[in-house]
Amino acid sequence: MIQRSTRFGHLLRSFRDAPSSSSSKIGGYLLASTASSPLKQACVSTNRDDEFANLDWDNLGFGMVPTDYMYIMKCSKGESFEHGQLSNFGNIELSPASGVLNYGQGAYEGTKAYKKEDGRLLLFRPDQNAIRLKNSAERMCMPSPSIDQFVDALKQTVLANKRWVPPPGKGSLYIRPLIMGSGEILGLGAAPEYTFLIYVSPVGNYFKEGLAPLNLYVEEEFDRASRGGTGGVKSITNYAPGLKALTRAKNRGFSDVLYLDSTNKKNLEEVSSCNIFVVKGNAISTPATNGTILAGITRKSIIDIARDHGYQVMFL
Repeated sequence: MIQRSTRFGHLLRSFRDAPSSSSSKIGGYLLASTASSPLKQACVSTNRDDEFANLDWDNLGFGMVPTDYMYIMKCSKGESFEHGQLSNFGNIELSPASGVLNYGQGAYEGTKAYKKEDGRLLLFRPDQNAIRLKNSAERMCMPSPSIDQFVDALKQTVLANKRWVPPPGKGSLYIRPLIMGSGEILGLGAAPEYTFLIYVSPVGNYFKEGLAPLNLYVEEEFDRASRGGTGGVKSITNYAPGLKALTRAKNRGFSDVLYLDSTNKKNLEEVSSCNIFVVKGNAISTPATNGTILAGITRKSIIDIARDHGYQVMFL
């Protein structure tokens, strides 16, 4: 059983509430009525005047809820992403010979949008997701949008789907940007064409326990990542191999899997879905990002806030 100290609980609550303050030290990209003209146009083009979609906001889980719009941008190998657009959410065409289907050439991000009591929408540090996606794309030999393109695309997608952003305190709008090798390629190599896509879904807590303690299964048989691999980036190839360990843990009544280092099986690495912190007194410890652990944006934010609150942060 992973327990939370009282002081760290207060820290988590301050982190959770931070997006509601535009002056927060940890950032938060503000989407207000002063959005640029293209974003206003993207919002108006939805032709939906209802403030909220017809959902049971009090019982919102973490699952896929189809929304109104998605964002798509394409480019060829050796070129740069230039012109993207919103389109109705739905299935996309993909060749059976695409690089992503055959060789797993793809990477993704995950972030959220929140609604404030005054109706404004907040994005949480989207520039950090853009930077991380660029790192992941480079590792997977793919082009990536610029930071400005990424943030602008997020803003357009959120505003176009604003009626799906849960009311304050009811959840958030999960945003999934991804890049994939969508072009056809038979032999192992980089795909000739790439697709950058963003879709969204309203969600509640990822874990049903919320901020309550979780039961984590310490995995000693399977590894999440090894040195020199892709554990430090958000490649799509990192996650399906963990399903067997996760399924086994859940079948035994645990919430998630806690992985150890692949070399010695003694050092903490991360949970299958997030980073981990160990709190003892005034000290907070977390595994160092040494290439096998994803540099979480939430992780970075907690470290910043913890230091502001007087905690000593140590890296394992």
